[in-house]
Amino acid sequence: AVVSTQVREAVVSTQSTGVMPNLYGDIFSDLTAGLIGGLGLAPSGNMGKDGIAIYEAVHGTADDLVEQNKGNPTALLMSALMMLRHMGLKTHADKIEGAVLETLKERKFVTGDIGGTATNPEYAAEICRKIKG
Repeated sequence: AVVSTQVREAVVSTQSTGVMPNLYGDIFSDLTAGLIGGLGLAPSGNMGKDGIAIYEAVHGTADDLVEQNKGNPTALLMSALMMLRHMGLKTHADKIEGAVLETLKERKFVTGDIGGTATNPEYAAEICRKIKG
């Protein structure tokens, strides 16, 4: 029942979050990744007791893509933003997030998994340019 409710909420609400066992969370994160465009865009955070947390891309490392400079680092970047906010560094997270979102919106330097032709270093360089202003 928990997973069913969370899945429904993810489809009808952009503000849905959930707490569930790891197996259900994995299934849920794969589903929501599909809703936003793929695993390359899906951040993840695991929250434990006493504020202990780890953040990672849902898809893992995608070593085969990394070696070809084709991996999409967006999920890892967005996970890092979640971590920065958890650490109270909202201003820093907001600045990086703005650069990431602007780069994605412009679509000039996006990776192949989301319809672009940019390599991972080209995508990252564009985000860095936007952060520097």
